[in-house]
Amino acid sequence: MTDEVGVVTGDLELRTSLVDGELRATVRYEGAEEWYAITGASYRLADPAEQDAVHEAVHTVLLGVLNRPEG
Repeated sequence: MTDEVGVVTGDLELRTSLVDGELRATVRYEGAEEWYAITGASYRLADPAEQDAVHEAVHTVLLGVLNRPEG
């Protein structure tokens, strides 16, 4: 589910970014230009010392959740 267009399906690309202590997750259709915010997938990180580790872990978890080839 995305904020901008609702449900997206098919071949998607995931991007997570860390901007000023806020972790954000977005998706786009493979090869497209426009990115869509995943609903509920932004979070302010409390501890700056752990931002890189948390960013990597969240990205990995989201890949697992979003990769559902059987539906």
